Amino acid sequence: MAIGGRELRSTARSDGTLELTIEDVVLDAPASGEVIVRVEAAPINPSDLGLLLGPAEIASMSARGTTDRPTLAFDIPEARRGAVRARLDQSLAVGNEAAGTVVEAGAGAEALLGHRVAMLGGAMYADYRKLRERDVVMLPDGVSAADGASMFVNPLTALGFIETMRREGHTAIVHTAAASNLGQMLQKLCLKDGVPLVNIVRSPEQAAILREIGATHVLDSRDADFRAKLVDAIAETGATIAFDAIGGGSLDSDIMQAMEQAAGRTMTEFSRYGSSVFKQLYIYGALDPAPTILNRLAFGFQWSVSGWLVTPFLQRAGPEVGARLRKRVVDELTTTFASRYTRTIGLAEALDPAILRDYERKATGEKFLIDPTRG
Repeated sequence: MAIGGRELRSTARSDGTLELTIEDVVLDAPASGEVIVRVEAAPINPSDLGLLLGPAEIASMSARGTTDRPTLAFDIPEARRGAVRARLDQSLAVGNEAAGTVVEAGAGAEALLGHRVAMLGGAMYADYRKLRERDVVMLPDGVSAADGASMFVNPLTALGFIETMRREGHTAIVHTAAASNLGQMLQKLCLKDGVPLVNIVRSPEQAAILREIGATHVLDSRDADFRAKLVDAIAETGATIAFDAIGGGSLDSDIMQAMEQAAGRTMTEFSRYGSSVFKQLYIYGALDPAPTILNRLAFGFQWSVSGWLVTPFLQRAGPEVGARLRKRVVDELTTTFASRYTRTIGLAEALDPAILRDYERKATGEKFLIDPTRG
């Protein structure tokens, strides 16, 4: 039967504003091979904020609507409007991943009825979500919706980093914003798999988070001797690949230069082209939206800078690799890939101005979870 519910939407308008609303939607009965899931937990990831808020100016936020049906409006500065040109005046549903209970099942999917599943596919900030059976993963007995809600984006990204490292012939990794939920998963993985990891953070508190789970190399980018310590750590680990979540500023240049300086310690003769060691930098986030600054003459000519996203990586890797990585996530869901949430909110609360300011900060160590059953 058809099921009605709410869905959080983001609309960038031609007049230079962005509007967040909660809309009523009706899901038709599931067809063959489809299920309807009651959403019980959906994390707020930085990638979700990219669609939710885009280039909006947070300081311009104004609240409208009612407590049950709130609406928020923002200005989009003219210089940033090009980033949303392709989505103008489209009401887009938000939320990459979630978990919940299957409440309706079409022919062939009846075995999932009543079971808790994790799901990926967008539009998860909603009361209900209809998907194909192949887009959900049944959670093991005893695993909560909160445990399963974050089993795709961060775990598969962390595994993808290591898979990329191995495929490209590197043996150690440099990672920025390393005390994040994803960074902690990556550190646990590297400890399990024997991969040397250089973590870069921005405060002693963040460094303490990583050392508590066994990290060996944790560097604070705000320390006066950060660059010297970075060269030493890279020389010790042999790291020649980096994954950066920040994007803006000169940190990426510092990493590449440190790799070159570490390689220079073993050079036996001078080359005006720098070392022969190939250095790879992948930018996978935009915590700092400022331009990326690269002092390219400081790290020779054996290097590459590129973007990295988990979905294109999985498409290139193929279904066999994807299945192997997903199985590992399920097997280690409450250990290596456990997520810690600092606050759980209802769907309507996601549009409370004070709460939005809190989760929009993307503060390290803080992770919000939306539970639509809370209202």
